[in-house]
Amino acid sequence: MPERCAWVPSDDPDYVAYHDEEWGVPEHDDHRLFEMLTLEGAQAGLSWATILHKRSGYRTAFAGFDPGMVAAFGSEEIERLLADPSIVRNRLKVESTVTNAKRVLEACANRGSFDAFVWGLIDGAPLQRRPRRGSDIPSQSPESVSMSAELKRRGFRFVGPTVCYAFMQAVGIVNDHERGCFRSPELGG
Repeated sequence: MPERCAWVPSDDPDYVAYHDEEWGVPEHDDHRLFEMLTLEGAQAGLSWATILHKRSGYRTAFAGFDPGMVAAFGSEEIERLLADPSIVRNRLKVESTVTNAKRVLEACANRGSFDAFVWGLIDGAPLQRRPRRGSDIPSQSPESVSMSAELKRRGFRFVGPTVCYAFMQAVGIVNDHERGCFRSPELGG
């Protein structure tokens, strides 16, 4: 059995698969980037396991994270989502997803893609942290503070520095796999 980051519960196959196949892998697909920004914002105040286990519900509820479709959601769709037990039914988080979809579309119009916008905030290359253990991983960084400020300036919501850092980790903008984890060297650490 390969050595993984200590934070991965070995008895949760969804968590193991997420760690082994997605977390820290550089992502450049606009829908996936929007998905992870949404899920990291939805996690605020909750456990990642809660969000991870509701992920398929989120994908269905938010039209596969197609920002064009989500940006068109009106009050009727928002009320439907607030009654949907397959997602976290928090009005501010649901409404922020619709708002953020609109901001993603604006970023695409200005930069050609959400990918170009997000990765352009850190000069396009993944940051290699190589922490010894999970306790060495910060909850935010100067880069996430900067990203948060820029996203907020553009009207995004639920994008504080901690959410942005978790997003950066999730989409491979930063590689925080622990040094002993089998994924660290595979992802350039």
